[in-house]
Amino acid sequence: MKKCFGYVRVSTAKQGEGVSLTAQKEAIAHYCEQNEIEIIQWFEEKETAAKQGRPLFNLMIQTLKKGKADGLVIHKIDRSARNFADWAKIGQLNDLGFDIHFATETLDFRSRGGRLSADIQAVIAADYIRNLREEARKGIVGRLKQGFYPFKAPLGYLDNGGGKVKTPDPMRAPLIKDMFDLYASGRYSLRTLRVEMMQRGLTNARGNHASKHLIETILANAFYCGVVHIKTTGATYEGAHEPLVSTRTFAKVQEVKSGRAGKKVTRHNHLYRGLFKCGFCQTSMIPERQKGIVYYRCHTPGCPTKSVREDQIEQTVGKALRSMEADQMAIERIVLRVKEWVETKYDKMADDAVLQNRFTQVSNKIESLTDALIDRLIDKETYSERRKKLLMEKRQLEEQAQEITNMKQAPDNVRQFLEHVKTLAALYETANPHEKRELVLSTTSNRFVLNKNVEFEPSKWLSSVRDGIAAPDGEPTRPTSRRYRDIDKKLVEDLIEAAWIKKKFDFGDFNKES
Repeated sequence: MKKCFGYVRVSTAKQGEGVSLTAQKEAIAHYCEQNEIEIIQWFEEKETAAKQGRPLFNLMIQTLKKGKADGLVIHKIDRSARNFADWAKIGQLNDLGFDIHFATETLDFRSRGGRLSADIQAVIAADYIRNLREEARKGIVGRLKQGFYPFKAPLGYLDNGGGKVKTPDPMRAPLIKDMFDLYASGRYSLRTLRVEMMQRGLTNARGNHASKHLIETILANAFYCGVVHIKTTGATYEGAHEPLVSTRTFAKVQEVKSGRAGKKVTRHNHLYRGLFKCGFCQTSMIPERQKGIVYYRCHTPGCPTKSVREDQIEQTVGKALRSMEADQMAIERIVLRVKEWVETKYDKMADDAVLQNRFTQVSNKIESLTDALIDRLIDKETYSERRKKLLMEKRQLEEQAQEITNMKQAPDNVRQFLEHVKTLAALYETANPHEKRELVLSTTSNRFVLNKNVEFEPSKWLSSVRDGIAAPDGEPTRPTSRRYRDIDKKLVEDLIEAAWIKKKFDFGDFNKES
């Protein structure tokens, strides 16, 4: 009785959980019983035969060549190989004198006719795979053109099944957005950014801490600003999913990554790092931790400025914020000023019709670019590069339209923000370290330490909120001098920008907690 190896295969691990492997084994066992063959070892593979490099298949070939068995029994030809390289290995075994049997094919592999018949079937199996691959590729490209991403969702998005748009992950999407903003600020290296995101709770798909490589990959992925770029083909598509960051932020991140915008690398993320200077020599106060307490010191030799504790800075900031709360009358006057500014600003920006016209022009250029590729007027590389730029321009126009919408909402946003300014001190006390830092950056300026005294000035918008910008009779002023108009314009712009802090700090949640 001949002693042979038995080889069974399915294309995926999921298929291996079914009855396919068992059915193949039964067919081989029945064939062996009729032909006096004994299976001395089974090789079960859960890999596609379309590509060479299957580990168990290669091990089986090597073991056979060592003379451990007389031959090989396979369920059918397409179970053995669907690529010419592995099929050649099967043929080589036959040439070396090993018996090759196929349980469901009635052919003699040693005869010329049987070998030819097997070769023809192997070619058909390989062609089937090529056709299947091509059809799958067409389906993927079709989905991409529709704006769908037919692959696993990047971190920060959720898969919703085939043919459906990826949606933001409510847990990770806000953290991914914060990560882009933090890196775009230029204050973080990839290493310190990873530490920051670990502290905020960002995890990978398996629930572990995000690696530096993963963070770098995320920051380079245009998917997060609404553009799908396929590296293997170089093709770019407009995604139908909701972007997590603006194209402006994404472009800024790429500048920082490439070194065109300097990064500030910090070893420790101390609360007020880089915010306070020495009042004598104007150098930064360097944070140091000693016995669990953080001190900020001036390292200039001979400087009279002493060290100051971090908790002292925190107390001073909180006290200053309590003294800069706005009253209701000042809020009403400022909101009226913002309304006047919005009306003037909106007139200078492109209206909806102009934006729609530009949007249509960009869309037409994309179509013309496709026609140029079809007519072979440009090569594929040029097409991909230009298409990516046009899609980014299209996304920028969408963001500009959204900016106009936001501008119209500015008075209400400013009013809501100024109402919360009344509780700035309480908000500061309940905020986490990152939010406290952002509050200090947005509410103070000219921060320094003189001897052991912590001093700073309120930011322009907060100072104006405190003092009020109104005439003695309480009516809003209408300044006529150009210098005063410029100051007033800058004030309102700063105030509108500051109003969007409420998007970074969830005032509602803070107020509930307090």
